[in-house]
Formats: sequence, C-alpha cells, structure tokens
Amino acid sequence: MMRTRPLKVALLGCGVVGSEVARIMTTHADDLAARIGAPVELAGVAVRRPDKVREGIPAELVTTDATALVKRGDLDVVVEVIGGIEPARTLITTAFEHGASVVSANKALLAQDGAALHAAAEEHDKDLYYEAAVAGAIPLIRPLRESLAGDKVNRVLGIVNGTTNFILDKMDSTGAGYQEALDEATALGYAEADPTADVEGFDAAAKAAILAGIAFHTRVRLDDVHREGMTEVTAADFASANEMGCTIKLLAICERAADGCSVTARVHPAMIPLSHPLASVRGAYNAVFVESDASGQLMFYGPGAGGSPTASAVLGDLVAVCRNRLSGATGPGESAYAALPVSPMGDVVTRYHISLDVADKPGVLAQVATVFAEHGVSIDTVRQQGKDGEASLVVVTHRASDAALGGTVEALRKLDTVRGVASIMRVEGE
Repeated sequence: MMRTRPLKVALLGCGVVGSEVARIMTTHADDLAARIGAPVELAGVAVRRPDKVREGIPAELVTTDATALVKRGDLDVVVEVIGGIEPARTLITTAFEHGASVVSANKALLAQDGAALHAAAEEHDKDLYYEAAVAGAIPLIRPLRESLAGDKVNRVLGIVNGTTNFILDKMDSTGAGYQEALDEATALGYAEADPTADVEGFDAAAKAAILAGIAFHTRVRLDDVHREGMTEVTAADFASANEMGCTIKLLAICERAADGCSVTARVHPAMIPLSHPLASVRGAYNAVFVESDASGQLMFYGPGAGGSPTASAVLGDLVAVCRNRLSGATGPGESAYAALPVSPMGDVVTRYHISLDVADKPGVLAQVATVFAEHGVSIDTVRQQGKDGEASLVVVTHRASDAALGGTVEALRKLDTVRGVASIMRVEGE
C-alpha cells in the first residue's frame, strides 16, 4: 500500500542538472511514487539567482537561503548539485544533522572529503548516495559497492571524461591538432570556456579517487591520485600509436598491486590497442572496464555527462534513498576496512612509448640502448628514421616501473647525441 504523506525533497542548485531533476520529479511523479511506495514532493529549491525564470518550479519554492532550507527539519532527502567544496560540504553535513539523507553529484567534494561525509552520514543514521558523481547515467557506484560486493576487484580502467575523449577522438579520426580539436569541442558545447579541469585531468582524477576507494575498500583521496593532462598530445603521437595498432585515450586507472598489499590510482594519456573495448569509445561517451576475480571483465558504457544523463543517476539514487526512508533502513555506507596503502606513481609497472630526437650518426642507437639497460628497462622494439643529420628514434619497452623509466629518461637527456625527448606515453590495456 502506498503511504499518503509525501517524502519531502530539497534541491540545492538548479542549473543544467538541477533543473532536469526537478522536471523529471514533476513529469514522472506518478511513476516515481509507484516505484518508491510514496509520493515525492519538491519542498524547496536553493539558487543563487532567484529572479531567473525556472519553468515548472513554483516561485514560492525558490530561495537563496540554502542553509535555512536544509535546517527545516521536515526534509527526507536533500539533493546537492551545486558542486565545489563550500558551501556544499557544510550544507550536506547540516542536512544530516537536521534529519535528511543526501544525494550528491559532487565529485570534487567526495574525492576530497568523502570519508568525513560518510562519517557524518553514519553518525546521524542517514544515507549518502552519489552515483551521478562519476560517469553520468552509467551505473558504476552501485555495481561496485553492491553487485560486486562479494567479488575481489583488481583493476578499474576507464574513460571518465567526455570532453577529453571527444578531443582525442577528433584528433585521431581527422588528424587535427589539439587546439583545433579543443576549439571544435568548445563550439559544440562539450568543453567549458575554461577547460582546465577536463584537459588537465582534474575531473578524471576526482572520479578515479572515488572509484578506487569503493573498488578496493580503501580510503583514496584526490591527493593520492597521480595526474597528467593531455594538452601535450600531438598528431605525431597519434601517428605513432596508429603504427602500433593503437589509439590514445585519457584514462583513469585504479589497480591493486600484484601482491594485493597496496593500490595505485592515476590519470594520464595512454596508448591502448585498437582491439581493446575502450579503443572504440567515440565522441563524448564514457566507458569503464572492471576486472575482478570471479566475474572476470565487465564494461560499463554510456553518456557520462549532460543534464538528462546526470539527472537520471540522481533520480535513481533518490528512489533508492526514499525506499530506505520508508523501510527505516539505510543503504551501504563507506567500506574502508582493507585500509590498503596507496603506492606512489614510481611503483606502477607498465609499458612505455618514448620518442627521441637524436643525431643521425653511427653509434646513437647503441648509446640509447645502453642507457635503457643500465636502468633495468628492457626494449621491445625500436624504430629509427633519419634525414639531413637529424633522426627520430621511437622506443617501445617491455613492462618496467615508472621510477625506472623516469631514471632512464633523465639519463637520455644528458646524452650529447639526444637532442630532445619529444614524447613519453604509457601503453596500457595489453
């Protein structure tokens, strides 16, 4: 039987995502009520610009006093889609203190202070759900912390930023340079006016921290994630990747060490074979590849951003939290029992593609090979092209630690015959 008293929901933020959440709550009200077991009522909307016309939202629900809204005491759920660290952090903890559970899409806050937010939710016996924080409409959080709760996840490898994937895909498919591809992404609305958070990997790093924490039952903060942007990727890098049967993606990679005693989390451009499922992810789409002991390899794919996809994930969390409210229960909270150390980037082991500008004369290759050998980095293949006293040398290594590769590159730069290190890129997915 359906409960007649509605569950009251407050919305913090009414931008692209927030307005879509409000719209779906209104247009799908009957379906949501049937799925939850009680109607849901939009009880208030906190905004910065109250004079802006918001279709479908009664003016009397709009307020600029978000603090007063979350302190009402009669709210069942607060949906936070304002983003950033403050005032979001204070508003979420205040909501818990005044009896509301929280649904959030705030990746930056969760990556930085997820442990404290989970602790606050547990202290007040409330839910904290955040499916929308990682990959838009793609279900990732719930499968990792519920569907795979009985399995051991060893690796999470994914494209979690649509802007960067659009840019890299455009460079690969058309031969465009980075700036040209970025300009097109901006014109089409895929890139912000200031794309730094996306192209420098900050957005993906926050998502990697969240994914690693859930996958490995370990607290992983944003500061634990090694991050490199993609602004230095060139058309020449794509040409080299294509010669190897690869493409280039900005990847978030979360791994359990082979001995199971530590984890790593990193974001950087990488070459991946065209045969890998992630290589076929085009445009602004996202995809995440999960590897675990029992289930093997799983891939989650779909739109990773935008108002409607992100609102879909928010509404899914809202339904789950409302069901919990009706039953008097709470869903899964933080699972950090493993408490594994997060290893530095130097411990990461992978393959590498290094492009060198060298003098075109006898003995250069032998000198370069000697440096690799002295640092314990084994060479897989070498390709050399020379003209008019200048040459390019492309070296692909076998698996080696990032620290060993770093020492190798430093030594190569000191050789008189090496004019410059044009490109260094990791090779993943093999």
